[in-house]
Amino acid sequence: MATPIKEWSKLEVRAVVRFLFSKGTKPSEIHKQIAETYGEGAMSRSRVYQWCTWFGEGRTSLGDEPKSGRPKTSTNEENTTHVDELIRCDRRMKIREIALKLEIPKGTVHEIVHDTLGYRKVSARSVPKMLPEDHRLQRVEISQRHLQRCQQDNGVEDTTHIGVGPGGDFQANNKLFDNLITGDETWVHLNTPETKRDSMTWKHPSSPVTKKFKVQRSAAKVMATVFWDAKGVILLDILPQDQCINAARFCSTLDRLNEAIRRKRPGLLRRGVVLQHDKATPHSANLTQQWLQRYGWKILPHPAHSPDLAPSDFHLFGPLKRHLGGMAFETEDDLISELRN
Repeated sequence: MATPIKEWSKLEVRAVVRFLFSKGTKPSEIHKQIAETYGEGAMSRSRVYQWCTWFGEGRTSLGDEPKSGRPKTSTNEENTTHVDELIRCDRRMKIREIALKLEIPKGTVHEIVHDTLGYRKVSARSVPKMLPEDHRLQRVEISQRHLQRCQQDNGVEDTTHIGVGPGGDFQANNKLFDNLITGDETWVHLNTPETKRDSMTWKHPSSPVTKKFKVQRSAAKVMATVFWDAKGVILLDILPQDQCINAARFCSTLDRLNEAIRRKRPGLLRRGVVLQHDKATPHSANLTQQWLQRYGWKILPHPAHSPDLAPSDFHLFGPLKRHLGGMAFETEDDLISELRN
């Protein structure tokens, strides 16, 4: 038996029905051949009989006939103007409320809103925190200080395009970014489910429906601390299960970072390290500040509530977790080995 054709169109099947019908084949036999060639779902038996009847009456078109439907009397310029005025007065007004107020069908209102006026309803963008005026001013001041520092390091007077090259990339010869190290902590689970977006695949209309079962992240996890600069990762530190992140533990991590910089970035300690991290309690504790002062490291100012100043989450942990998506590890040692690779 021949393998059914998996990719087909309605016009193609209708053309086959017309061809077989013109040769005198009975509708029952046509349906049998259609099912064998294109599959049972290509065209039902009653539909085959219907098309044979139409072809017998002299029909030649294979496309769908335009539907007569109800004449559009409500979609006029007056109703369009009223709908636009209502939406401008109340941006949260619903289609049903507009239809009741103007006494026109909901389908007409939907057509006016989406097709004629081009509106689309969107949710407000969520932000982590509504910054007060003093915090916003602080962000501006710190940004200006960063520009001035770039100006001093590069010996230029115009700060308009400092550190930005073709395509908006930072120039490699910017001294500030040569000395800058950033770091952050993140939880990495032994089982990281694949995201819905990562599981997307291309398919044809006739392709089978793909299914994705909901999987929870594993309870077992490890805390990974990553420090990196413009050249790549300098230190990956895994927190033992019997310890927690505090000032003493963070200073121990900084000791390992100092040794890693000495081995991997010769000359950076002599030039002076500029550290950029958030204001978590272990990072801002007195013990940590004393460590930084003892080694002469400088801190890049971090404005309060700055979600855009966590580059590790975007540049490292995002790709890292996407890489681990769909992977499951039996033990923590297996996960740590994968992280270090």
